[in-house]
Parts: sequence; structure tokens; C-alpha cells
Amino acid sequence: MRRVMRRVPAVVLGTIAVLAAGATGPQVAGAASPETAISLSGADRHLDGPHLPLEPGIGSTLSLTGISGGERLDVTAVKVVDPARTTNEFLAPDPGNRYVAVQFRLENTGTAPYKDSPTNGAALVDTDGQRFDAELVAETNAGASFPAIVSISPDDTALGFITFELPTDARPEQLQFSMNSGFSDDVGEWSLTKSPKAES
Repeated sequence: MRRVMRRVPAVVLGTIAVLAAGATGPQVAGAASPETAISLSGADRHLDGPHLPLEPGIGSTLSLTGISGGERLDVTAVKVVDPARTTNEFLAPDPGNRYVAVQFRLENTGTAPYKDSPTNGAALVDTDGQRFDAELVAETNAGASFPAIVSISPDDTALGFITFELPTDARPEQLQFSMNSGFSDDVGEWSLTKSPKAES
């Protein structure tokens, strides 16, 4: 006897997949406010889907962990100044390039002191996928930069700019930050193509 296989309509399969994902996948009630820290695993940050605020825009806060126990920061990408004008003629960008300065707020929400160089853990990615590391030394009209080493005790906060040098025609698309001079696997990502959140 020949066994006849019935073909299940694609719509039914899609519905089953959605129900299964809803039962086991992460649940997010909605986009976080600027004061709300978003904590997602590195894998979750790279998943696509309408229910996950994977790449919040400027003004949003992400909760990041470091390599050692007790290391945690609430990191806010406050604003972007593009282009940022140099205030030191000896530290100007190369011909055909420009400075882009990003202001970060770092709040130590862990139990261990934070002592690191934030500049080493920051990067910009343009629309072509090119990654640009931060300038170690740059002085711009955007505002005060972080010092080479920043020390933040638990419950304390630091505010400063990190500056990047990009080609004049490069279009920044994504901002990245991680602790431990970039060695932590917990990487925060912000979209630079979304409208900035209104300042309070």
C-alpha cells in the first residue's frame, strides 16, 4: 500500500513556529526609556525581530558586564557631535578625514571599582561595515574627553567624550562599547541611524 503524505500549508507551519517561539523565546514588554538599562546577552543582540530592542538609539542605556566578578556598568550613549572641530592644530585629522565625537555616561552599578581606558573599548562602524577605533588623543570643541584612565567607584558616574577619525564621506551607522579595554564579550551596540531621544 502506498502511503500518501499530506502537505501542511505553509501558513499553518508559520503559525506553529511563531507559537513555539513565543513559548520559549525572550519576552520584552517594549522599548526601554532613556533611564532604563537594557541587559541582553551577546547572542540576543544579534538576533533580528520586532520584539527585541537590539540596537537602541542615542540616549539609551545598556547594562554591560566586565570579565571579573562584580564589574558592571550602565553605559549611556548621550549624544554625537559630527563633525567635531579640533581645538589643537597639532592633533587635527588627516586630510580628507573628520572627527566624530560621542559623549558617554558611565555609571558603576557593580560591586567592584571600575578602572579602565574607555577609549580602548569603543568603536564606530560605518554603512560599509568599516570599523573605526577611537583616537587615543584628540581635542575637539564637543567637550571634555575621558582621561587615559578612568576610575569609578561603585554607585559613582563619569561623563566624557570619545573621538573617532573617519573619512569625510563615511556615514556612521553603529556605535559599540565594551568593558576591559574591549576584551569583554559583553558588547553594547547603539544605532546611529535612529533619531536621538529628546533630552529632558
